[in-house]
Amino acid sequence: MLGLVLTTLRHRKAGFAGAFLALLCAAALVCACGVLLDTGLRGSVAPERYAGAPVLVSGDQYVRQTTVKRKKGKVKTKRKAKAIAERAWLPASVADRVRGVPGVRTVVTEVTFPAEIPGAGREGRESWGHGWESAAFTPFTLASGRAPAAGDEIVIDARTARAAHLRTGSRTSVASSEPGAYRVVGVTRQAPRHQAAIFFSTARAARLAGRPGMVSAIGVSPASAADAVRAALRGTGATVHTGDGRGRAEFLGAESARIKLISMGGALGGTALLVAVLVVAGTFALSIQQRGRELALLRAVAATPRQIRAMIGREALLVGAAGGALGALAGLPLAFWLRDRFRGLGALPPNLDLVVGPFPVAAAAAATVAAAWAAARVSARRTSRIRPVEALGDAALRPARLPTVRVLAGLGCLGGAAALTAVLASLHTEAASSPVTMLTAIVWTVAVALLGPAVARAAAALLAVPLRAAPVGGHLAAANLRTGARRLASVITPLTLMTGLTATILFGQTTMGHAATEQAADGTLAAHVLGPKVPAGTAERVRSAPGVTAATEVLRSTVRVGLENYGVQGVTPEGLSRTMDLGVRSGSLAGLDSGTAAVSETAAGRLDVRPGDRLRLTLGDGTPFAPRVVAVYARGLGFGDLTVSHGVLAAHVDDPRGLLLVAGTAPRSVLTGASGPGAAPLAPSAVAEAKAAANADVNYVAMGLIIAFTAIAVVNTLAMATSDRAREFALLRLVGTTRRQLFRMLGLETLAVVLVAAVLGTAIAAATLCAFASGMTGGLPHVPPAAYLAVVASAAALALLATFLPARLALRPPPATTINTRE
Repeated sequence: MLGLVLTTLRHRKAGFAGAFLALLCAAALVCACGVLLDTGLRGSVAPERYAGAPVLVSGDQYVRQTTVKRKKGKVKTKRKAKAIAERAWLPASVADRVRGVPGVRTVVTEVTFPAEIPGAGREGRESWGHGWESAAFTPFTLASGRAPAAGDEIVIDARTARAAHLRTGSRTSVASSEPGAYRVVGVTRQAPRHQAAIFFSTARAARLAGRPGMVSAIGVSPASAADAVRAALRGTGATVHTGDGRGRAEFLGAESARIKLISMGGALGGTALLVAVLVVAGTFALSIQQRGRELALLRAVAATPRQIRAMIGREALLVGAAGGALGALAGLPLAFWLRDRFRGLGALPPNLDLVVGPFPVAAAAAATVAAAWAAARVSARRTSRIRPVEALGDAALRPARLPTVRVLAGLGCLGGAAALTAVLASLHTEAASSPVTMLTAIVWTVAVALLGPAVARAAAALLAVPLRAAPVGGHLAAANLRTGARRLASVITPLTLMTGLTATILFGQTTMGHAATEQAADGTLAAHVLGPKVPAGTAERVRSAPGVTAATEVLRSTVRVGLENYGVQGVTPEGLSRTMDLGVRSGSLAGLDSGTAAVSETAAGRLDVRPGDRLRLTLGDGTPFAPRVVAVYARGLGFGDLTVSHGVLAAHVDDPRGLLLVAGTAPRSVLTGASGPGAAPLAPSAVAEAKAAANADVNYVAMGLIIAFTAIAVVNTLAMATSDRAREFALLRLVGTTRRQLFRMLGLETLAVVLVAAVLGTAIAAATLCAFASGMTGGLPHVPPAAYLAVVASAAALALLATFLPARLALRPPPATTINTRE
């Protein structure tokens, strides 16, 4: 049996090349997703500025929830934790407690706040301000100058000095919560790679941090005191870090990025595997269909169904092993390419490196081999079960009816897709709806693939009339489509998958972005919008400017209700009705103050609250807050799920700078002059557009790989189907068909295939997107016509390219030579 398998592979290299390429791409895609997932699970961040503190004490960066369930006399306790969005601070009294722990020699506290020097941010590093006493964390030492003493003195790190062209004695402006001019009195020897450090005097740092009596971190030495410190702080809410744990406390964005990688790697990997199975199954089905005569001959010479299935299974194992191994190795550089793209988009911090272990490679190779074997066995099921006496006749004339099992499976998938569509319409959060959206589109496509021959016959019957209107090429195309329903179905499926997935991914993002920006634009009544980082005190100066009737400060963050994440905005209530219209449906924003909140309709439905109810939540820095709901509003996509007082939110975020909405007729020169650094005129929907664009770019990069894989499958399948028709082309040439007529026939066939696939893919995307839009926006999907035409045109271009190139190669030898070679 093995010899027969190897002989088949050797003499049918072209037939198995398509399956090999599909498996290789599938393995690469699954491996890359596995590396992302593994990085999210095991990735770590080395400390940089905290490298000199053997033990680090910080606030708890998680919201924790304990659930106790009693079932059949047993008690089950589940503990879950979710990261908060901002830095958790500690009372300064915690440092006093640490100083009293036996064995502790040194205790250093610090405060952290946003501070940037203009011109120093070109390298993309975060920039933070600190008091000079925390320089011992690294430790920072001075290359020149001295420590800051007066309020207008700073010390900067060496990389910042080079980037901003500063040295000891220079004067520069610093953008922070209170922007001002400072004199550089020192430059450090150290140059942190991933963050800029600006050191102020202790008194000025405490003032700029704006949290009296609080510290952001405590450094402790020696390392041997870690256990004693941990025991002394038990029950205080403080957490103790050593080793790489200090890096997670230092770079909060890295920890949230790890969590995103887990969800993204899992969702992308699962979607990639489903698409891969569908594509590989279609490729093997076409390959076995092309070998119908060969397999039928084996049955005619007494090969048993079990032997046929075993032979095809072993062929798949060999091809899958080769494609899976090479593809899994190719997935490693693909994972690094993804890392670079995500870093460029700001979704992945530069100091979180990929974890490259053996598990993703082995898992990708194993999954690919399993997919190949399963796809081949399923595709060979019908061919292996026919009776020997019918074998050759069956190979020459395909039956018109689909097997009952396949019809039932297709109808089952149609029912499952309809159920998923209904579920999707009831989901109101992007985190919940995104994976269901992709799964819905894929299940619809699986149903089309299973019922493909029936769909192809119906399409061929409909297209026969317009095709026959053309001369010889049209008649030939109509006849080929009618008699080659199985081949037509095999090429329609990948084209439908590509069109449906591309439209779903692309227009799902445009739907969300359009709804958010439209709500933000409609709800912004202010004549001017300044941002994105307007310093404290600017609002008061703008309010006193001539012609200004109201100025509303707007700050964005996220909070947790239980363990669920919700977007929140903080606004100054005074004059809010002249700058912002949230579309209030019940209650009134007139009662918005430091103890109340307004909730969007979507969030109110999920949380089951209405005006007058008490809502318990956790602010971004971990502080509990229980406001009373005073209003429910409609424009949640444009302005956030929750709205609270600006003063409440500003006291619990890392960066209290935000937008400023200005109503009135004040000249722009007055506004820009009063706003200072960090503020510039913006469009009303600029923030919503920027957020939507950032989310869309990350999703486009991630899901674009699946679309690229599907496009390769389209080219692969069409090329295989066209190459197998060399004998047919030669026969047509012998009976007098010209090359022009033959290529016209192929062009009409391909356009017919593209038309059918475009209709099916559009129907799949429309059903999925309408359900998605109904749940997320309450309206219809937003589909730019030019983008839709580009999707269809791309599919048509790929199909024509994959058809005409193999056809030219097949027609290169003389007709007689071609027939003799094949016979």
